Amino acid sequence: MGFPASGSSDKPLKFLIYGRTGWIGGLLGKLCESKGIDFEYGSGRLENRLSLESDIATVKPTQVFNAAGVTGRPNVDWCESHKVETIRTNVVGTLTLADVCRDKGLVLINYATGCIFEYDAAHPIESGVGFKEEDTPNFTGSFYSKTKAMVEELLKNYENVCTLHVRMPISSDVINPRNFITKITRYEKVVNIPNSMTIQDELLPISIEMAKRNLTGIWNFTNPGVAKVIVAPRSNNELDANKLKKEFPQLLPIKESLIKYVCEPNKKIVAA
Repeated sequence: MGFPASGSSDKPLKFLIYGRTGWIGGLLGKLCESKGIDFEYGSGRLENRLSLESDIATVKPTQVFNAAGVTGRPNVDWCESHKVETIRTNVVGTLTLADVCRDKGLVLINYATGCIFEYDAAHPIESGVGFKEEDTPNFTGSFYSKTKAMVEELLKNYENVCTLHVRMPISSDVINPRNFITKITRYEKVVNIPNSMTIQDELLPISIEMAKRNLTGIWNFTNPGVAKVIVAPRSNNELDANKLKKEFPQLLPIKESLIKYVCEPNKKIVAA
């Protein structure tokens, strides 16, 4: 599904990115630089409509990316004791940005979460039956996930929004504290369960291509298949990546992507 964005399709790309200090936002900026794509980071607060409108008037973007949000530090448990702050950014802020972008005829690429599902009777562990984009969220184990499910339901009404279900993001930068590989070393309790994951090095460039195509709707933004990883007993699930794979046939299965984009680059570093 695409959105008839304003302006000519021949107009040079200019991205407006929110989330400069976040992991995904920072990687997006570096990716744009490497691809020669013009971009600027937004300075406005997501919940402040006037500041968002000012950013758009100044930058004049062709597409907008939202990689901002409250995830909690050191982890999502922070959101349990800071519920108003979590709502302000994850719900009010995201909705405000979507609404402003719609008024301006702009597609919004929104990096959301797939941690709104958990294995159930219809989606048993190791069954190969993954949650589809249209399935109703069933994980309520954290306030963070609740806010993400809340805003996603409301965003369905915005035809200009592309919602990406990111899960357990991993990149070749294995020492980054936001990298899932690094995160699990800090968990006090872990369990061994198969999960869908997002290999950033492969999928973030795909999100840029999605913006170019003005794709909208909900997308499970993970590599096909699952990897049996040691994780905290929170949201554990398999997402059905067939929709994304159909749009981008080159998308690698999770294990192949891990080897190509994470293991091999780090093997070369160690060898050097």
